[in-house]
Amino acid sequence: MLAKREPPIYGSELAMKTIGLIGGMSWESTALYYRVLNESVKERLGGLHSAKLILYSVDFADVERLQRAEDWDSAGKLLAHVARSLQAGGADFLMLCTNTMHKVASTIEASVSIPLLHIVDTTAQSVVGAGCGCVGLLGTRFTMEQSFYKDRLAERHGLRVLVPEPADRELVHRVIFTELCVGKVLQSSRLQCRRVIEKLIAGGAEAIILGCTELALLLGPDDSTVPLFDTTALHAKCAVERALADVS
Repeated sequence: MLAKREPPIYGSELAMKTIGLIGGMSWESTALYYRVLNESVKERLGGLHSAKLILYSVDFADVERLQRAEDWDSAGKLLAHVARSLQAGGADFLMLCTNTMHKVASTIEASVSIPLLHIVDTTAQSVVGAGCGCVGLLGTRFTMEQSFYKDRLAERHGLRVLVPEPADRELVHRVIFTELCVGKVLQSSRLQCRRVIEKLIAGGAEAIILGCTELALLLGPDDSTVPLFDTTALHAKCAVERALADVS
């Protein structure tokens, strides 16, 4: 049974919706979410406005252990518990601040009655809107190799998806977990990832999806000759649009 949501305690309220963030995977990229959400609300509303949000930041070591063990059932139950807590706390909709753990998005969605803003959909809408039909996908090896992400891009949004060759997939995965998730941003890794991007472009990619929320710490527009789509920024900005949809 879902916990009853508490009513707002404010004397007067904007019609801004409250965003529920499932974060901490890793906290490095969750910090990016927090900044983009608040900067985007301030840009829209001005003054001292900031985003109304609730953040539940998990211990990433627990989640990474389940990823490594391929225990997606337990990972889904863990994040579903977090989602229920955010709903009970007053969130109007949810954001899962990670690409890889969208593997268990359906488990989260089934556990709550509020919507989950899916990172693949927000990204794909921007890619399609830019007129790109073939994308190169960078992310963890789970995101690049398993079907949950690529199939949604292809089946729901009509995109052709390319991934790096096996050795390059391992390189990108290693950079994410051993460097970016612990705050290391190395020029040597940037140069190696640029090489991976160049190979995807040579294979026909018209755009590159940074399909890991930490990759924006390392790569930007100057690192590719085709457009880069930063899933973290796109996801956060779409959340702000939803949160402010009823604000006049």
